[in-house]
Amino acid sequence: MQHQPWVEKYRPRTIEDVAHQEEVVHTLQSALASGNLPHLLFYGPPGTGKTTSALAIVRQLFGPELSKSRVLELNASDERGIGVVRNKIKGFAANAVGSGVPGYPCPPYKVIILDEADSMTGDAQNALRRTMETYSKVTRFVFICNYVSRIIEPLASRCAKFRFKPLQGDVINARILHICGAEGVTMGPGSMQVLSAVSGGDMRKAITTLQSAVRLRGSPVEQATILDVSGSVPAAVVQGLLAAARSPHFSRIQQAVTDLIADGYPAQEILLQLQEALLADTSTSDAAKGRILVRLSEADKNLVDGSDEFLQLLGAASFAQRTLAAPAHG
Repeated sequence: MQHQPWVEKYRPRTIEDVAHQEEVVHTLQSALASGNLPHLLFYGPPGTGKTTSALAIVRQLFGPELSKSRVLELNASDERGIGVVRNKIKGFAANAVGSGVPGYPCPPYKVIILDEADSMTGDAQNALRRTMETYSKVTRFVFICNYVSRIIEPLASRCAKFRFKPLQGDVINARILHICGAEGVTMGPGSMQVLSAVSGGDMRKAITTLQSAVRLRGSPVEQATILDVSGSVPAAVVQGLLAAARSPHFSRIQQAVTDLIADGYPAQEILLQLQEALLADTSTSDAAKGRILVRLSEADKNLVDGSDEFLQLLGAASFAQRTLAAPAHG
């Protein structure tokens, strides 16, 4: 078990242990006390405890053994077509439930957990609506997604909706310190702040980055190691690209982008940090910032669609150069 990922090893096992999502925890505790669980829709950024909460509630409702037969967990990004709804989900939902296990509430229904439900096709979601209506007495659904707007209204309206908030730095720090204590790891000066910054409110990313840093260079964990394993671009490098965009020479932009790609920095991470650096820059007008940010978002979309990293970065950076060189209006 020593090679088990820390993100699984230290995953909260009960609802009470889920960090920073007070209203969700309170509602699920009430459901646990009464045994009456509504259909649930959990949405919010990655790494904020959505799947953990769903797994914790079913574990506390049915116990570890009965969960195997009473709970169906599907990742909808892998299995998102109408065939899965008709075959797997409908078949599981239609089965009658057996007897309970002493010591657990064991209410008379099953639970289907659909992770990444916003990846399901519209047809599959519509088919699911009919399944929910037909088998609501013996089956409860838990939908987990990042974007609630991608869930069709007939499904969303049948669920109790909960937004999971990005985790604050002190919440992540407390969990990281707990893990460090359990694993005998120490944090170098400033490492905790860097880890909190690169995780961006994502507990899973923070824990995974910490474990990767420990495996790479051991303890104490230094700032540079965290930046290396997280794929973050050093602030000085981003500022260098911004400085190149302020110069009137295209060759400087071309050289800066060439160096970034040669150093292996991910283009999407560069765009994200360039956006943050631009927003924090007080010497650029809001109008110019707005135009550049639109262009950065277009480049990001193109990268998602599989475009060339060098060309997208060069295009976005050269647009920024032209915008910054243009005379200010208004």
